[in-house]
Amino acid sequence: MKTSARNQFAGVVKSIQTGGIHSQVVLVLPSNHELVVTITSESCAELGLKVGVTAIALVKSTNIIIATDLDNIKLSARNQLKGIITHVERGAVNSIVTLDLGNHIYIHAGVTVQSTEQLDLHPGQYATAVFKAGSVILGVLA
Repeated sequence: MKTSARNQFAGVVKSIQTGGIHSQVVLVLPSNHELVVTITSESCAELGLKVGVTAIALVKSTNIIIATDLDNIKLSARNQLKGIITHVERGAVNSIVTLDLGNHIYIHAGVTVQSTEQLDLHPGQYATAVFKAGSVILGVLA
């Protein structure tokens, strides 16, 4: 599958919680990170999502925030994936920051150059990719 989303993760559905209009789906990635996704219950049914099914999660890099020093801070964003920065590609306005989540799983975030500099983002640094459950698009192989 080819898409413009830099982040494409295959994961196994761990749980589905349906509540009226929306469902919460938890995917387990090969890195053992869990991805929380909120989609409509209708989409959940149309995709045939069930525990144990493999699904593909798409997340645009511009929907991801990179944070450092999150110890003792609580956030409402359900997805907080910790990793190590492996690459920072600086552009004129934005940088692309790549985090290694382990087991050959990488996540890419679009970060302004100003924020890249303020946070002093660099390879080898521990960081957390933060994004909301509603920022994820799910798909399954037909």
